[in-house]
Parts: sequence; structure tokens; C-alpha cells
Amino acid sequence: MFWMRIVMMAYRGLRANLLRSMLATVGVIIGVSAVVSAMSILEGANRDIRGRFESMGADLVYVMGGSSQRRSRHATTLSLTPEDAEAIGDRRDCPLVSAVAPEVQLSEQTIQYFDRNRSATVLATSADYAAMNSYKPVAGRFLRPEDVLAERKVCVLGHKLAGELFGNLPAVGQHVKIGGIAFTVVGVMEKKGFLGFRQVDDQATIPLTTGMKRLFRTRFVHLIGVQSRDASRLDECIIQIKSVLRREHKIRPGTEDDFTVATVEQAKDQVAWVTNLFGIVLYSIAGIALVVGGIGIMNIMLVSVTERTREIGVRMAVGARRGDILKQFLIEAIVISVLGGGLGVLLGLVFTGLLEDITQVLQPYTDSSIITWALAMAIVVGVTSGLYPAVRASRLDPVEALRYE
Repeated sequence: MFWMRIVMMAYRGLRANLLRSMLATVGVIIGVSAVVSAMSILEGANRDIRGRFESMGADLVYVMGGSSQRRSRHATTLSLTPEDAEAIGDRRDCPLVSAVAPEVQLSEQTIQYFDRNRSATVLATSADYAAMNSYKPVAGRFLRPEDVLAERKVCVLGHKLAGELFGNLPAVGQHVKIGGIAFTVVGVMEKKGFLGFRQVDDQATIPLTTGMKRLFRTRFVHLIGVQSRDASRLDECIIQIKSVLRREHKIRPGTEDDFTVATVEQAKDQVAWVTNLFGIVLYSIAGIALVVGGIGIMNIMLVSVTERTREIGVRMAVGARRGDILKQFLIEAIVISVLGGGLGVLLGLVFTGLLEDITQVLQPYTDSSIITWALAMAIVVGVTSGLYPAVRASRLDPVEALRYE
């Protein structure tokens, strides 16, 4: 009953100055909504990235043109060729390599079927690409080695792209134009979503030789995907790959490589560093918003103590102890922070939902732990901000308080 009376007195004190209490709550609402949004965006990004990496096999190695130092300065060097891929696939030099898939990619190419036009990514690669990535056709077939050798004008469509072009009609055997060149559709792939950081459902895949000579007009490949026979011996496989490429590129001992070999784990570490940095920025912004909200609570409570000095003196005169005054004002600050925290959580959920709908890229994810953390931080801010005004109110001299006008 004693604590209930303290709470009711705190409630009446807040209700007596409703506008001022609402203004104090606004700061907490903004701060907590910022925390919920920041944590939801970061958690959604982490889940998305983890999912994409899980779609990449642990036994895969990726060879890219340019040294690691040059790539870090955003300079891209085209140094890889189909002949490099063939050399890596030679079991005499790389016995730990089981499959190789060189890739050339061109974004935003127009795919045309009669009067239907769609913009999609075009990937030129070899027949090993699908098996390496556990990517299966649901209709027709994937590319074959003879398609690459004969430079055939055939293509395999991603699940979404085939649906947009053909609807419910069978796509296999139909003809589409890619970059103005007619291709025969030989297969439609399963619904996969992402393979690594590539959206394959919107992708058209064509033979490597056809793409390089007829569409891209280049003699270099952008990437060489390599699958190891034994994931536990991936480091040995990388050594074999580097040895072959240094020989093929005639790189002298002591000279820097003109290529970069990366594993899924290395890429995961680099992306984790970026997301951690992104998280620091987001949490800093949210923290500043919470601090501002706490300062608002402290200012409002200090004003409240000043305006209610005579009331405090009367309460002390009729027997209230300093601890009772401290509890009353501290509870008022906690009520403001809890109320602001609850409304802030709701606002944060609404904001993240709008952000997902508007951007169509970010996929925020809010679980119960995020809400718990946000409410806990709101309570901490309320207690911290209300402590000084509460202590100041409890230390007022009763006689001086009664004289206050």
C-alpha cells in the first residue's frame, strides 16, 4: 500500500502538468524509436548477410583480377582469362580442384520476348557453375560443355525472369533476344533468391564463349569460381591455385600477384567489419537521441521541483520523510521514461516497416530482445535523469520550502 500511494502521488503530479510531462516524454520516444530502428536495421542486415553466405559453399574459392592492395584502393585490374581457368582445372597441377567456373557478368541488359522487355543481369559462365552452387533447373537443363565449346546461342533463365517473360507458358524452346541477339531458352532454374550477393532469380545465364565473343566483346573474365575436393584442405588448394596462376601470368619470385584469391570465410570477415562499423554509427546516433531525451527529462523534473517546493514543504511538515520525496520524484521520472519507451517502441516498429516498404532493399528484423533492450535503456535513462532532481527535492529544508512563494 505504501508503494501504491507513492505511485499514485507521482501519477497525480504528472497529470497536474500534463503538457510538460508530454514534452518530457517526446524526447524519450524519439530516442527509443531511434534505438529500435537502428538495432532492427542492423539485425536485419546481419541476418540477410548470414543467409547469403550460407548459400555459398564452404569449399568454394574465388579468384579475382587485381592484387589485394590495388583492390582496396578501388582499382580493378582485368588480368584473368579463360585459359587461366583451364590451367586451374588441370588435375596435374591442381589435384585438389574439382570444378572451375569462370564468370563474366553484365548488369542491366534488356531481355526481349516479342513485346515484353525486362532488364536483367546476364552471366556468361561454364557448365560447372550450377553444380558448384547447388543450383538446379526445374524445367529443361543447364548449360553443357558442348554449349561452351560450340559457342551456342542458348540461355538459361532465372525463376522470376522466366515468369515475367512467359507467365504460365513453357519457356523451354522459346526464343528471346539478349542485347539484340536471339537465344534459345534451354532451361529455367529453381527459385533460389541469392547466391552470395547475386540475385539469380533475375538472371539469364549464357555460355562463356558466346557471351565473351558475341555480347561482351572481351577476352578477360571478371571472376573464377573454384571448388575444392576437400573443404578441410582449402589452404592447400589455394596454394596450388596461386602457383598455377603465377606461372601462367609469368610473375617473377618476389613480385606481387596480379590477382586475389579469397574464401567465403575471408569475405565474411570483411563484411562483418563493415557491418560493425555501420552498427557503431547507428548506435551512436541512437545513443545521442537517448541522451537528449534524458536531458529533457532532467530539465522538466528540475522545473517541477522548483514549482512544487511549497508542496514538498507541506508534505515534510505533516510527516513525509526525505526518502518518500526522493521516491516520488524518481518514480515520476521512471513513469515518463517507461511511457516514452513504450510509445518509442511502437514508433520504431512503424518506422522500420515504412523503411522496408519504401527502400525495397533494407529488411529490418525486430525480435523480442531488441524491444527488451530498448525498454531497459529507457528505464536507465529515466532513473539517471530523474535522480538528481529527486535528490534535490528530498534535501529541501522544510521551513524554507514552506516560505517559498
